[in-house]
Amino acid sequence: MAYGVVHFFPGGTKEQYEASLAAVHPDRSTLPKGQIYHAAGPSAGGWTIVAIHDSKASWEAFRDNTLGPKLQAGVEGGFAGPPQEQAFEVYNLQK
Repeated sequence: MAYGVVHFFPGGTKEQYEASLAAVHPDRSTLPKGQIYHAAGPSAGGWTIVAIHDSKASWEAFRDNTLGPKLQAGVEGGFAGPPQEQAFEVYNLQK
């Protein structure tokens, strides 16, 4: 079952997003293994990112092996702190 994650970065900016994205998605022409959707943009008070993975396991692998370590190490010009996170099992995914 597909799994969705919404990250909200209070006070986040496009520039911070671009720096962070370059660290965790170095090839902008493809998504990380298991990720099937990525959308991001400005929202009230910050920046929001929505990612859909093909399973909770693929999200956890990306989070534990790529996203977490890269962000914890610090990304120059990236988001200043951790996001507010909401995750959910995807009930309906239309492509």
